[in-house]
Amino acid sequence: MSEIPQLPERLLHEDGKFNLYYLNEVYRTIAHKISTQLSNKLQEKIHITAGIWGGQYLIANDEGKARTNIVRLYCLVNLPQNTPLDKKENFEHLMQSYHQSVTNTFSNYDLHFINPQWGESIPYTNKKKPTTVLQMWEKNNKLKFFRAFYVWNNMPWVDSVIYDTIRNIKVVKEMLDMNRRPVKRPTEEYKFLLQDVLIIYYTLYDALTPDFQEHADPIMKNLLQKFLGGLKDPEAIEEEYLNLYSNAIVYGLEEALDGPYQKEGLDIKDIENWPIEKINWVPQELKETVGRSLTNKFNKFKKNIELKHT
Repeated sequence: MSEIPQLPERLLHEDGKFNLYYLNEVYRTIAHKISTQLSNKLQEKIHITAGIWGGQYLIANDEGKARTNIVRLYCLVNLPQNTPLDKKENFEHLMQSYHQSVTNTFSNYDLHFINPQWGESIPYTNKKKPTTVLQMWEKNNKLKFFRAFYVWNNMPWVDSVIYDTIRNIKVVKEMLDMNRRPVKRPTEEYKFLLQDVLIIYYTLYDALTPDFQEHADPIMKNLLQKFLGGLKDPEAIEEEYLNLYSNAIVYGLEEALDGPYQKEGLDIKDIENWPIEKINWVPQELKETVGRSLTNKFNKFKKNIELKHT
């Protein structure tokens, strides 16, 4: 993916469902545009990369079409360290440029984002250089919001996805830690949790131990099918949460990352205190399993789209 990215002609299919390959291309194109703008303004090479966050692409069809409706757009943006962006005023300019570019770009697809807010630090990220967020809302309620996560250290998109999975596991463990009693939460929070666990599970699938796959596969496949069928009943949703809790699912997810990082002297349970040069860093072992799987999936989307249009 070294070529200059281009905006796709369309983003949505005729039935209103997103094409996730095209959405990823939109994010890549915006990042390339902002890189060029900032490099010219700051008179220093600023290389920014970006890609889709979330796991809908893991269950998309062979051309990247989402199988369910998407109401929130998430993006991972990877920033270089030791550049003028480390200065507050330049980072503010980055945020302003980014929200303007996102607004202008998505207006081409009849999505109109307003009320940009940024600067919030995200929990379970590096204490010295935490991940921050830009969020905007769609004024016509076609979507709920757009949210971009800004992570320090420019790495390939697949590396950033793997690294951020550590943070996401810590988030879901707040409700799945078997050393605590099950947590009573509103139905919407349970649904977010279930979605995140599905994302993590299928993102890390090729790195999971065979024993854990055998244990978790029936549970996760059943949960996925219920989501695809429209999981709305509050009691059924809470039951699925308790099923994940009682089956210790979060510990198998931790195990997939813990071993490879431990070999490199990094504790995923203490990611907040890692050296800043290890932000977005991924062991080769995970690059060859998780990274290759994600890359192959998007290459497959691209190939099938090209075949359809030839």
